[in-house]
Amino acid sequence: MTQILSGVVLVLALPAWAARGRYGAAAVTMALGAASLVVTFAVWLLGRWAEGDRWAGLAGLVELAVLLLAVVLGLRTEDGPRCAVAAWTACGAVALWLTRFAFLEGPGDVLTVFGFGSMLSLPAVLIGLYLRGLDEGRANAVVEARRAQRLELAHDLHDFVAHDVSGMVAQAQAGAYLAGIDPARAAEMFQRIEQAGQRALASLDRTVQLLRSEEGGGRAPQPGLLELAEVAARFTATGGAEVTLELPEEPVPREVEGTVHRIVVESLTNVRRHAPAARAVEVRARSTGGRLELTVTNDGRNPGQAGRPRHGGGSGLPGLVARVEALGGSLEAGPHETETWRVTAVLPLEEAGTRPA
Repeated sequence: MTQILSGVVLVLALPAWAARGRYGAAAVTMALGAASLVVTFAVWLLGRWAEGDRWAGLAGLVELAVLLLAVVLGLRTEDGPRCAVAAWTACGAVALWLTRFAFLEGPGDVLTVFGFGSMLSLPAVLIGLYLRGLDEGRANAVVEARRAQRLELAHDLHDFVAHDVSGMVAQAQAGAYLAGIDPARAAEMFQRIEQAGQRALASLDRTVQLLRSEEGGGRAPQPGLLELAEVAARFTATGGAEVTLELPEEPVPREVEGTVHRIVVESLTNVRRHAPAARAVEVRARSTGGRLELTVTNDGRNPGQAGRPRHGGGSGLPGLVARVEALGGSLEAGPHETETWRVTAVLPLEEAGTRPA
């Protein structure tokens, strides 16, 4: 009769494992540990096993393996008081398993049982906690990566959509003025507003699609130095300041290209918003001594005095400063000489990588 009890936990293991999805791994661990304790108490009442009973010993070893595996899985998947109680129950059942073969006759036997349980249970507990730490680290890394990706998309939305929208505002103001005196030029202005609006909507659509996607895959390549010529041409065509562009002929790492593009777009957007009286903007990027020096200078020293003030915003330059510093560079913006305003960025080329554009 007592030998039949040795297979109780093994019989319950499969149904308990199947129920883990509904009740949780901790509940399964607690149930198996409680079943093992019940078997131990029953053996105490019905009679100890003989030390030479191979079947009972073999089934008992498999039972111990099942209990220890349940402890590992329970600690890995759950946390809290319920998980702690389940682990203690299973580990206690492991420690008391030896008492199925002999009575506890003194302090020495108690220490033997305690040492046996600790020797088997402690590695299982440590493995379970270690695996849970790895799982939590991976989960935190995924959350942080998605957060960084969404912040990057927010910067994209600010850099490119705000540039197009600010151009639409400037052209709408000019079109409203020209509508009465030069309808042909006004119609041309409104056509440019339509094109800028389509670009802004396309950027919004791409951003929304990337935010909805699970992994954010399929993202288009970041714009670089080659696209700056089109940006400068569009800015000049809106009737604002004339942009002169000087770019390096040497290959530039892609990370630096994308950052330079963002700085120029943000600088031109700020010129349109805060220095509408500016008539010339000089964009100069030069590679010297293993670094790229970028300057964007406009002749509107006092931003915000002319034109309509803009409320809110202000997240463009701080975001660019963080991006530049992440690449090991520096970015400054402020007055330069007489009646000019300059944005200066220095980006290392060697630390950013050697991948050509």
